[in-house]
Amino acid sequence: MGTVRRVTRIVLLHGFTQTGVSWRPVVERLGDDVEVAVPDLPGHGRASDQRLDLAGTAAAVAATAGRAIYVGYSMGGRVALRLALDHPDRVERLVLVGATAGIDDPAERAARREADEALARRIEADGVEPFLAGWLAQPLFAGLTPAPDDLAARRANTAAGLAASLRLCGTGTMDPPWWDGLGGLAAPTTVVAGEHDARFRALGERLAGAIGGAARVEVIASTGHACHLQDPAAVARVIRATP
Repeated sequence: MGTVRRVTRIVLLHGFTQTGVSWRPVVERLGDDVEVAVPDLPGHGRASDQRLDLAGTAAAVAATAGRAIYVGYSMGGRVALRLALDHPDRVERLVLVGATAGIDDPAERAARREADEALARRIEADGVEPFLAGWLAQPLFAGLTPAPDDLAARRANTAAGLAASLRLCGTGTMDPPWWDGLGGLAAPTTVVAGEHDARFRALGERLAGAIGGAARVEVIASTGHACHLQDPAAVARVIRATP
């Protein structure tokens, strides 16, 4: 009887304003021997009309994607982390890119929710394209030039969808934050950050420390927060690497 080769399944979860299209440069470098899923998260792309918070999004993704290596960037990292906490049987391995487990200080959390609400109202008032221009001009994304298909997909998002995503899945909604529960994560975890993203490098070190022995940190040289878009080959290598 011949040996049945198991196909590795990888689920890539995008960040705020992005869609599954954003992962295309990484997908192209993952190889043909893996099965890759790139769902649009609620409020984005084909899921623009869906309204789910982080726990609801994690549950929906876990139910449809099954057991896999879960990779999440920024907002997608929050979803992947929630999925690993709530549905550990679905997670073969976890890769968190530019992610956090929340804001410790209650006043800072409340301020973040207020800021996200103000941003949501601005999107609703101004529309997606003016908002995107300002969003991508932030220092957080210095050095990033989105690919044409990525930018087109972002522009096709709806103002209502993006506003709802901010209100339901912003960092301020992680209340209380999740740091205290990370020690229970059993899945091998790689925490990824861009070399020039000092804030999320520090958060990445904290994440790995809180998770413990199953976690390690990878820094992507010469990149910022969106390191998977600036050096997709390096991030693909990290995803493929055996922990």
